[in-house]
Amino acid sequence: MVGSGHPGAVGGGTFGGLLLGMVPGKELLMPTTPQTVPEYLKVLPEDRRAAMKKLRSTIKANLPKGFKEMMNYGMPSWVVPHSRYPGGYHCDPSLPLPFLAIASQKSHVGVYHMGLYADAKLMKWFQGEYPKHVKTKLDMGKSCIRFKKVEAIPCDLIGELCGRMTPDEWIALYEKNVKA
Repeated sequence: MVGSGHPGAVGGGTFGGLLLGMVPGKELLMPTTPQTVPEYLKVLPEDRRAAMKKLRSTIKANLPKGFKEMMNYGMPSWVVPHSRYPGGYHCDPSLPLPFLAIASQKSHVGVYHMGLYADAKLMKWFQGEYPKHVKTKLDMGKSCIRFKKVEAIPCDLIGELCGRMTPDEWIALYEKNVKA
């Protein structure tokens, strides 16, 4: 969708999830990654943007205090900041401890909830609740819940899931599973 526009870009737009801009007087497209959640949402197609905004609002309304919203790994994310967990993420300690992320992928919207995969009781609860909210089969990967139809995203269930783990509970679970 080159030419759809982006602040500061002339003839800019999106392509493959990247923001594209043309330098005035040059024929070159210069890809950049969105640096903020609003920038990320702005470049999505309208149907995905509406679904992602609703999902983001649901998460923000239900997530316990102490998590911080930011872009992490190119996705809107909620993390335990270094001010609360100085050790950061074991894969890259310069990054804060990731907890939750959402992304508009090529064929689905993904919800990445790290606590869900680390806590067997939480996983069992979620798998039991899911059919009460959605008619389609639960589509989960190694690290995400996939929604191929944006209208099928059960925001009420995602909101309840978000409220089931505090930053301190996530830190304790993370340390038990990763640092053991």
